[in-house]
Amino acid sequence: MEITLPLEKMSIEEKIRTMETIWDDLCRKADSISSPSWHEEVLNEREERIRKGREGFIDWSSAKKNIRNKIS
Repeated sequence: MEITLPLEKMSIEEKIRTMETIWDDLCRKADSISSPSWHEEVLNEREERIRKGREGFIDWSSAKKNIRNKIS
């Protein structure tokens, strides 16, 4: 099934809401979705950078706020 969205007509806020809706739907089906083989390696590399203090993370609400501030 092909879905076409009028991306050129959508505001950034509409695009973000659309992505969040898709993400929420995927999360509800997470148990039936398998990760690609390279995913574990990427996660391990990120954990290592965090462990060594070279990276950090913030909660999702703050991350979304930061993204919105950067694009507005």
